[in-house]
Amino acid sequence: MSGGESVKVAVRVRPFNQREIDRNASCIIQMDGNSTSIRNPDTPNEEPKVFGFDYSYWSHDGYDDVDGVLTATVDKYATQRKVFEDLGQGVLDNAFQGYNCSLFAYGQTGSGKSFSMVGYGKNRGIVPITCDELFKSIERASGDTKYEVTFSMLEIYNEQVRDLLTKDNPKGGLQVRQNPKLQLFYVEKLKKVAVGSYKEIERRMEEGTANRTVASTQMNATSSRAHTVVTITFDQINKNEAGQETKKSSSINLVDLAGSERADSTGATGDRLKEGANINKSLSSLGNVISALADASSGKKKIVVPYRDSALTKLLMNALGGNSKTIMIAALSPADINYDETLGTLRYADRAKKIKNKAIVNENPLDKLIRELREENEKLRKQAEGNYTPASGMGGDDIEKMREEIRAQLLANQEQMNDMDWDARLAESRVEDEALKETSGTAISNEPYFVNLNEDPMLSGVIRLKIEKGKEMMIGRKDCDPKPDVILTGLSIQKQHASVKYDNDEIVLKPMSQGAKTKVNGTPLTGEQKLEHNDRVLFGSNHLYVFINPLKPELPEGTPKKVDWDFAQKELAEQSGFSTLQAGMSKDQQRAQEQVLELLPMVTEMNAVSEELNKYRSFELVLMSGVQQDEKDRTTKVMVKVKNLLNNNVWMWERGKFMNRRYMIQELYQQYLDGDERYKRTEDNDPFYDPPEDVIVGTANVFLQSLSYALDFEDKLAITDYKGQEEGLLDVCITPSGADGKPLDEDNFVEEPQELLNKPYHFKVHVRQCEIHNSVHIHGVYVKYKTTGDDESVSTKLIKASLSPTFDHSRVVSIPSITQEHLDFFENGSITFWVYACQTTNPNDPSAKKLTTKELRERDGQMTVDPMQRRRNPTVPRRGSISVSDGQMKAELNTLHKKYDRLEQKEKRIQEICREWEVKADDSKDFDGFMRAIKAVAFSSGNKFKSRVRLVGQMVSAGHNKPAPASKSKAAGSKSPTPSKKSSVCSVM
Repeated sequence: MSGGESVKVAVRVRPFNQREIDRNASCIIQMDGNSTSIRNPDTPNEEPKVFGFDYSYWSHDGYDDVDGVLTATVDKYATQRKVFEDLGQGVLDNAFQGYNCSLFAYGQTGSGKSFSMVGYGKNRGIVPITCDELFKSIERASGDTKYEVTFSMLEIYNEQVRDLLTKDNPKGGLQVRQNPKLQLFYVEKLKKVAVGSYKEIERRMEEGTANRTVASTQMNATSSRAHTVVTITFDQINKNEAGQETKKSSSINLVDLAGSERADSTGATGDRLKEGANINKSLSSLGNVISALADASSGKKKIVVPYRDSALTKLLMNALGGNSKTIMIAALSPADINYDETLGTLRYADRAKKIKNKAIVNENPLDKLIRELREENEKLRKQAEGNYTPASGMGGDDIEKMREEIRAQLLANQEQMNDMDWDARLAESRVEDEALKETSGTAISNEPYFVNLNEDPMLSGVIRLKIEKGKEMMIGRKDCDPKPDVILTGLSIQKQHASVKYDNDEIVLKPMSQGAKTKVNGTPLTGEQKLEHNDRVLFGSNHLYVFINPLKPELPEGTPKKVDWDFAQKELAEQSGFSTLQAGMSKDQQRAQEQVLELLPMVTEMNAVSEELNKYRSFELVLMSGVQQDEKDRTTKVMVKVKNLLNNNVWMWERGKFMNRRYMIQELYQQYLDGDERYKRTEDNDPFYDPPEDVIVGTANVFLQSLSYALDFEDKLAITDYKGQEEGLLDVCITPSGADGKPLDEDNFVEEPQELLNKPYHFKVHVRQCEIHNSVHIHGVYVKYKTTGDDESVSTKLIKASLSPTFDHSRVVSIPSITQEHLDFFENGSITFWVYACQTTNPNDPSAKKLTTKELRERDGQMTVDPMQRRRNPTVPRRGSISVSDGQMKAELNTLHKKYDRLEQKEKRIQEICREWEVKADDSKDFDGFMRAIKAVAFSSGNKFKSRVRLVGQMVSAGHNKPAPASKSKAAGSKSPTPSKKSSVCSVM
């Protein structure tokens, strides 16, 4: 596309959030004028990457909170008003000139998109300020021009389009269709409301936000993965010089895109169903469209822009590549932990600025518009009646589909003609607006009530449930008879779920059905419980509320003055056994802790879906320490353990795979609720299903210090799982050898490891056998390991049908020349042996199929609750809670215990040698022999330790019967110590 006007691109960096402040995050973003730079926290000596944009807004620091309004204290700080004046005012000016305008916000979840677009509290964002200024400009205008404004608000989630100005959306969402004449896409039957003031728009936005909140809770949707599109159609009607009425029309699209988390950073790349989730389709398609448009704008030929790949790109077709003046604002996180995502956002924005659009003024005579619509309607009506010749090769289904498209276009044209009577539409919408006035901004100040919490701050505090005095408020599903006072839908909500009674100035919550899941302050509700101010109440899997009691505002111990989503999730994590204390945690551990808080409610949700659809799967959040991972990245990982309750097969899903499957499961569950038969999937397409795969039973570690002294290691090592529990024993021998694998004799003992430098070295790894405790692993066992010089893991043979497999695997590892790096590896390193087991599809328990998923989970012990769990002070971890670092510590604890036992044996033997040395006559003491004996004991290990001890005993005994020989060499630098030094040495030993 040659010529045209480039898309304007702005970037804005937000302040640290509380979590980032708590972990002392560092800022990786710097701005100078219109340029933005980002530094990689892992390579501090590397030059920062620099990007140039139309605007770079610094909103990280340099501000004060003045009566709720963020006010600049330095010139560099960009306020909400500053951003509007640069971006929003341009949108308004172009709209008055008759151009289509689009402004969309892009960025990672939590990066500040919604703050820039909508704002919080008194800090209004671009959307409300633009709407307000639009009507102020209309009021200031003079002349005979008539202004008509319509407003619509929709959401795209999982490729379904929902109208946010109505509570009733069709199953599967609204249809996106294409106008055959203009070739543009539109949403069929989308409600477009005529508005006559900013207050009317404000109330409609509140209505849309409330509907979005209810829907996201009921559908278990993640609001951060939804796109919100506000469209304002602005028409100016006046008479030209010829007295002819003309209409200048502008469509203003204000788009808040879903969070832009990178798919490859989440680990979903290895999932067999990674392309199956619609949730990722919109943003990936948008990236493809932007790249194609950037290529086309740079002069490349034959570029096909894939607008049709998603609902979002269809609706943004005009904004991105056609008749529109477009602005993009990219929101940046300043924290070092978000480096990869923030860099991705900057690169995305850098591509977008290369796009060029050709905007034109949309002005046409009104009578011409009406005439053209009537003519087109007549043509479509004849086609719908069958008066057209189908193209050759079209089958019956194709013809019927075309007729459906024609009928839809006919309805859309008729609706457009009806829209010409804007005054009638305004009168109709104002009747609805009067009803909205009664609920808009209603403050519940004197009576107790529940207020909702949502991960999206924009959706928190939107729903309020008033509790009436002297009445028992019933909470349940809409299919309950009699109908409950509060209707909740979604996972784990029973017909009669709970009741709230307000009597004698006390509010009491109690469950109404056995198995009705309700938690108060993270603790399962097992009977009646009196509620106190700021109590957190979770109904089902995802209806989270805070109880507010203005009559008794005293806070119980451990309850903060302000309860937000993060606090409630930390509390739930604490009560589930995960510590959330951050003191002394590394950056990787902090990242893992954030993922625990993120994934824990999702895991609860997936278990609830599995129970409702009876999928025989359970989900459990686990911490996988570095030593348990057979890969290069050895940091602690948060993973989801998936278990088949029929045959006890397990899978370990990385975060990304779980997130991907969760979106697909949500889609499947929505189809189930809609009565859509597509929810019945074959195994190949079922997001709950994975074919059996090999699973890590556990690991065993061999410390290599003995190799530094050319001594062997031989032992039965504990095989420990990710929880640090023993799953079996592994018999391993590591022996210094020749190149042919033959063990070295006793004369090759090395006193100082430095003697090995620059010499060839060989050692043999011998994996003899193992013993597996759990009979579920009878289908096959093998061992993998990796040592110095290995790029890929080495594997033993697979032994089937045995819990005591004998591998007899041996391998010589040759090092051409020992370096200091090798000696450091011997001194501080270890070889990790990963023990794998095979799994099959055969059920172990035929009777399990007679039970439901819920019953099997209860039998499996995954749903047991402790009614004595404490109710308050969630900031103090429960006894037995698991911190992020505990996973790694527990996994290594058994190995260290074994090492400690060996060291204790060595210490005892060394003390014996020292005592024998002390009682010898001075003329019979051989200090070189004494030190060799000490080192032989100190650096030997395993079962051959005993033979080494006997050898040392013989050396010491021989010293009683013969005179002390001369020192081995001057290089040894050894002299017989004085008696006082001998005593000192022995006492230290």
